[in-house]
Amino acid sequence: MNVDSSDVKLAELLADTADAITTSRVGSSNLRVERKPDRTPVSDADTAVEDEVRAVLARERPDDTVVGEEGGGAITSGRTWVIDPIDGTKAFLRGLPVWATLVALLVDGQPVAGAVSAPALGRRWWAGLGHGAYVRGFDGETRQMAVSAVSQLDDAIVSSSHLGTWPEFHNRDAYLSLVDACWEDRAYGDFWSHCLVAEGALDLAADPIVNAWDVAPLKIVVEEAGGRFTDLTGADTITGGNALSTNSLLHGRALTLLAR
Repeated sequence: MNVDSSDVKLAELLADTADAITTSRVGSSNLRVERKPDRTPVSDADTAVEDEVRAVLARERPDDTVVGEEGGGAITSGRTWVIDPIDGTKAFLRGLPVWATLVALLVDGQPVAGAVSAPALGRRWWAGLGHGAYVRGFDGETRQMAVSAVSQLDDAIVSSSHLGTWPEFHNRDAYLSLVDACWEDRAYGDFWSHCLVAEGALDLAADPIVNAWDVAPLKIVVEEAGGRFTDLTGADTITGGNALSTNSLLHGRALTLLAR
C-alpha cells in the first residue's frame, strides 16, 4: 500500500508549523521548564508545538486519531498521527543544535509517512511509503537518500545515545560487543543517528529505550532509504521499547550480538 502524497505534504506542513515555534523559543530567557514523572524535562515550547500541530490536524484531518508525547492518546487501528514536539529537549534547553520535531502517520500501527525537522542543524528528513526518503539541508537542495552498501561490521560505523541507559534497559555488554565488532562508534543520539543511517553516513544506530513517538517517522525514513528498522529483538514494530536501524545488510549480525 502506497501512501497518498497529500499525507507526506501534510507531514512537512506540520514540521513547518513546529519549526516556527521552536526556532522562536530556543534560547529564550523566559522558557518555562518542568519535570515529568519519568524525570525528563518538558518546556512550554514542547506543549506549544504539540498544541499547534494538533490544531492543524483537527482542521486538515478531523477524522484521524492523534497521539502526542505531551498530550497523550493511544495508537489505534486505522489512521493515527504521532507527534514528538521536541525530540532532544535536554539539548534544546542547553542550546545544543541536536533537537527536532518528529511527526508520523500510522495506518494500523505501521508508519506510512513522516517528517523529522531539525532547524538548528539546518536539516529536514521525510518519507512516504512508496515515495522514497528525502533530505534537505541549509543549501535548500533536496536529494533522495539511500543507505550505505557496507556489508561487514568491521567496516561499519555504529551510533547510539547515552551509554548509561544501556544497563538499565538492555545489556550494555551486548551493545559493547557490537561496538567492538565495528570499525568506529559514535554517539550522535536520539533522532539524528537513525537519520544518518538513512543518509548512508552511518551504518547502524541502536537505542535501548524509546517510545513510539521517538521512532515513528524514523522507521519509514530508514526503510524508504533502503534500510531496516526493528526493535532489538528484530520485531517489526515501533512499540518494542527499543530500536535498531541499519543499512539492512548488517541487521542480522547486529541482532545476534545484541542478543548476547
